Amino acid sequence: MEALEAWRPIGLEQRELRAEYRALVSGSPAAALDRDGGPEHLTASCFVFSPDLAQVLLCFHKKGRFWVQLGGHIEPADDSVAAAAHREAREECGIDDLRPLGGGVVDLDRHSLGDGFTRCSAHWDVGFAATASLTAVPVGSDENDDVAWWPVEALPVNVPPHFGRRLRGVLDRIAMVEDDRHAGSAGQPSA
Repeated sequence: MEALEAWRPIGLEQRELRAEYRALVSGSPAAALDRDGGPEHLTASCFVFSPDLAQVLLCFHKKGRFWVQLGGHIEPADDSVAAAAHREAREECGIDDLRPLGGGVVDLDRHSLGDGFTRCSAHWDVGFAATASLTAVPVGSDENDDVAWWPVEALPVNVPPHFGRRLRGVLDRIAMVEDDRHAGSAGQPSA
């Protein structure tokens, strides 16, 4: 899981969670990536933002009955967890033109699942980010009841617990990566 190895966590909670993810993956790599490998496994999600990062695209999850970022299970045909995240996002929102953002993993979140989830008891989610134009019209899928843009500062009431904190962490991660990118290019001669 190269993406996890390359990721620099922000804060103690994310560092500890990364260590737990690494243990899960190294202990049983095939099962960790397979939705049928056990009741707890990795999933891939994608936080889709408007280019100015002021809006986030959320889906109303059919089983969970809440607004959340796009994502789902890793499929055997996926080349990587990042590829799974972006595929799931395209499938769930109907927007093909998603541009990766944030340089890799932007979030880790392990969460227990409710009664609506029959085969899974917990998802170990690996989050990535992308941007899409606000002029692109999102279209829902079989896995959600709706897809809509929301201001990052005015999320809907029915999001999972701590989702606002999680979203803020994703935006902080993106800002850190962009700051590093600009700092690295500041010393480069122009062409």
